Amino acid sequence: MEFVISGKKTTMQKKFLILILGLYLVSAVGSFAAFSYFSPSTKTGVDTMMQGSADGDEPTLLATLLTINPTDPKDQECPLNGAYFTKQEREAWEKRRPLAVMIENAPDARPQSGMADADVVFEAVAEGGVTRFMGLFYCAVQANDTTLAPVRSARTYFINYASGFNLPLYVHVGGANLDGPADALGQISQYGWALENDLNQFSIGYPTFVRNSDRIKGKKVATEHTMETTTELLWAVGEERGWTNLSPERKVGRTVVAPEEWSEGFTPWTFSDTTKSGSEATNVAYAFWTGYDQYAVSWQYDSTTRMYKRTMAGEPHTDLNTGEQIKAANVIVLLTNEKGPIDELKHMLYTTEGTGKALIFQNGDAITAKWNKKTRESELRFTDSAGKDIPMARGLTWISVVDTSTDVTY
Repeated sequence: MEFVISGKKTTMQKKFLILILGLYLVSAVGSFAAFSYFSPSTKTGVDTMMQGSADGDEPTLLATLLTINPTDPKDQECPLNGAYFTKQEREAWEKRRPLAVMIENAPDARPQSGMADADVVFEAVAEGGVTRFMGLFYCAVQANDTTLAPVRSARTYFINYASGFNLPLYVHVGGANLDGPADALGQISQYGWALENDLNQFSIGYPTFVRNSDRIKGKKVATEHTMETTTELLWAVGEERGWTNLSPERKVGRTVVAPEEWSEGFTPWTFSDTTKSGSEATNVAYAFWTGYDQYAVSWQYDSTTRMYKRTMAGEPHTDLNTGEQIKAANVIVLLTNEKGPIDELKHMLYTTEGTGKALIFQNGDAITAKWNKKTRESELRFTDSAGKDIPMARGLTWISVVDTSTDVTY
């Protein structure tokens, strides 16, 4: 009897010890999980930026934004468009490379965010008469973390134009991927950009890219018109991948490509503060496709600011970030061969290499020019009849790519 009672006691003691051990293990695992969840993440450069450093410094995201003294001289030339900025801003952009961001232009996407702060903008039809933009963001967005939206998908001819800016960070949400000449995603991979300088939202996601259904107050739009990002978050991803002002050593096909300073591989346009003679052009108008008035464009010259104000679909084209009308120092209508639709998804193609006619509008004048781009990676140049570079006015340069048959009035 005593033996049986002793056995019961021993069994109860064992159960008690097992219970205590189980509670300890649950507590340990829970503590580890909580620590891992709430401690600063090191998985991505974006997460690290938002958390800040261990010694209590401000987060990197805030530290990179600049407070510009209004008395500081603006005497530093932007390599993309010749506009002048402060030394602080130049020192910031010299540690980076330009962003080339795909921004959509469907009526539900308007007004866009960030377009007024681009240094250069390319505009062309994506498909079905609907135009799309690619903004080059570099100098004008160093002082402020600038919202860019809505970001949309890649197209092959925009990739070709981006290629002339010496491997910028190319930003988009997916892209054309049917086999054939319009296969933008296939070309990105072929060029060695994928997971390198190519910032595809499909491979990055939150928090660099977010869907903001309320980006335009009082206007409900479909999901495809809601993708937002910011300049600082994009540069953070680039830095995490090793794409700063320097490119990392990488392999393209079987070739190992050495690191390169961005500015060493890029030759800016020439810029001038003086007016080049040409025919008067104070009101410029053109349509990409006949009958697609929602995308028809006109520009009105303001002699006070020496800028062209953009109107689209008969309304001032404004930037959601500022509420101000978009203004450009140079409006360039690049005439080239348009082909398409070339497939069941109505993708288009444009001749981006070679040479052709262009009209440059600056300082209230029209200049007949020739565009030149020898290869995909060559810079796009604009020359006169003698083959000399035409100087650009300082400020935003807006390039509209249209078919050679397009009627441009001024």
